[in-house]
Amino acid sequence: MNKKLRKGYTTGVHTSFAFSSALQAFLATNGLVKSITHKMDNDDLDVTKGCEIVVSVSDKKEDLELNKMAHKPYIIGSLELYAGVGVGVVTKDGLKPPKGFPAINPTPLKAIEEIYRRFGIMKKIVCSISVSNGEELAKQTANEKVGVVGGISILGTTGFVKPISTDAYMDSIRTELGVAKANGYEQVVLTLGNSSFAYAKEHYDEMQIVEIGNFVYDAMNMVKDLGLKKVVFICGIGKATKVMQGCKNTHNRFGSIDFVSLKSEIAQRLGIEVDIESTKTVKGITTQLRGEVDEFYQLVTLQTNEQIEHWFNDLEIETVILR
Repeated sequence: MNKKLRKGYTTGVHTSFAFSSALQAFLATNGLVKSITHKMDNDDLDVTKGCEIVVSVSDKKEDLELNKMAHKPYIIGSLELYAGVGVGVVTKDGLKPPKGFPAINPTPLKAIEEIYRRFGIMKKIVCSISVSNGEELAKQTANEKVGVVGGISILGTTGFVKPISTDAYMDSIRTELGVAKANGYEQVVLTLGNSSFAYAKEHYDEMQIVEIGNFVYDAMNMVKDLGLKKVVFICGIGKATKVMQGCKNTHNRFGSIDFVSLKSEIAQRLGIEVDIESTKTVKGITTQLRGEVDEFYQLVTLQTNEQIEHWFNDLEIETVILR
């Protein structure tokens, strides 16, 4: 029997719940109030799953434990909203939260404002949003690379986290591309896998490098939508062969390499008959090419470029295939 996958709420939704609770308690006591919530479990691959979110409300800023990086608060009426310990501060352009402010996305920020407005408060209130162990959790994300320092981001658009979805990964790719553009890079470097990423770091600035998983077409489409024109695409020979043959996503569930077609291509272009029954990897085939390996890599590089340019004829593509 198929298991029904569980949805969950975003960090933004949990934060707004905790803010509402803390604000109501503060208005009754007029002292420092802390409201704690734990992000509910779900069937998504999310580093913040189960994390502890702490919202503190007071009338004195010194009551709050803040991210040590100097930052500006969001001003909502008489409310000042700060990044607490474990919530990041934005240090680079290109993200939805502005540079120099807490890493809180517009949707949860709007929810907090709506809750605040509901009470018609006039007196000064200060608030911080913290995430216990948020600095350690952030090390498992691309936050530091894109300029979110000292913790995680408070995220949310629809309010729900879809189970085992690709949404978070795609959002991460889009964010990293946007940061690269906002910081003056006209060329971005898209990598598939750890080896490609390591190679890219040796040859390019890390801010222009984006690890795209298997999402070749989707990532290129984001590049186009952002108005970027130049792409360096780095991968291994197997993934490149898939792209050359028209695979828009290189994960196995979206298709396998057509070895019959590859055998025909090698025979036609290089004049070599390879035995595809003895191996089911492109690397294995290269061992049969004798002195023509360089020519084979050049062939795949050229045709991978041509395939991507067929999809996106306004992008300038340079493909690098690692040995």
